[in-house]
Amino acid sequence: WLGKGFVATHDAPGVALAHRVLAPLRPAPVGVISGPSFAEEVARGLPTAVTVAATDALVAEDVARRLRGETLRAYVSDDLTGVEVGGAVKNVLAIAAGASDGLGFGDNARAAIITRGLAETGRLSAALGGKRETLMGLAGLGDLVLTCTGDLSRNRRVGLALAKAQPLSAILGELGHVAEGVAAARDVRALCGALGVDMPICDAVYRVLYENLPPRRAVEALLAREPGPEFQ
Repeated sequence: WLGKGFVATHDAPGVALAHRVLAPLRPAPVGVISGPSFAEEVARGLPTAVTVAATDALVAEDVARRLRGETLRAYVSDDLTGVEVGGAVKNVLAIAAGASDGLGFGDNARAAIITRGLAETGRLSAALGGKRETLMGLAGLGDLVLTCTGDLSRNRRVGLALAKAQPLSAILGELGHVAEGVAAARDVRALCGALGVDMPICDAVYRVLYENLPPRRAVEALLAREPGPEFQ
């Protein structure tokens, strides 16, 4: 089985990483593929690189070899948690980046969201047992940059529309496709509450989506936070 993301569970906090739910249920190895890879560009044969992580290293290597082609390269990892967290949280952060762009806050603000968002993702991954260095690779930084800046990013488009004060229901209806960051924002908030992880940008996105906090006020609240160490 190959995939990524959060799934609902009956146990608190009501959400878990997909590979952790599926692994005990299946005798076959479980794996995750993630990285900066818009499907449209992959289908067009444009150069792409991804990360393959699996519970069995030999399976990860075999999948990577099978994926290899003239325009596709796959790297292997044993950190399913880091790869999966990176692939899920980046969608939440892309909503934030899109809202920032939609409000006209400029390149500096977008870069800050990406950088601090990566730090937030690292904290959650570490709390779940993942490796921080995984998030400096394709499944972390690579996927995050693409999703926060690419015009094909559905989650970024959600943020752009939120900045125009469009209702979420109308945005999703017009989009016509799933924007994974909308559900992931709720899942991340649940995990943060259970694990005691501080993720202010992701929390701000949750409040915009589910508590009707105006995006501009969300940014003002983030900027009003007390100064603190960059690395902790």
